[in-house]
Formats: sequence, structure tokens, C-alpha cells
Amino acid sequence: MENQGIPAALVTALVPLAESVGVLRIVQGKAVTHPFGDPELDVADELEYRRRVVETAISALEAEVSEPTVFDVVASR
Repeated sequence: MENQGIPAALVTALVPLAESVGVLRIVQGKAVTHPFGDPELDVADELEYRRRVVETAISALEAEVSEPTVFDVVASR
């Protein structure tokens, strides 16, 4: 997709693997089994965490990058 000018972001806990295969926009997920969530949080906090993961991925899509770049999910507001 990137070669066609369409930005892509990968949410993963396996950052080194994503970097090794050349993914340009990498969003640090929580865990392999829960890249978009954190089951240790209560329901409301997990919903907020999931929202921040998606917001981070959208921000990553808007960023100009030329090499693998890791985007960390920002702390709650």
C-alpha cells in the first residue's frame, strides 16, 4: 500500500519483527494477545485505552516517515 501512496500503520506488540520487515508506521500495542486493549483495566479505562490506540494509529497515518518509526500510545488525559 505504501508503494502506491496509501499510508498504512500496524498495531503490534512485536515491534522488532515489524521493524525487521520494513513496516514504516508501527504503533506499540499492549500485548500479542491484546494489541488494541488491556484486559487488566476496568471497562471504562480499557475503552479509553482502546480509543487512544486508534487515535495514535490515525496520527501515525498522518505522519511523513521514510524509515520504520514507532509510535507510542499516549498516556490518558
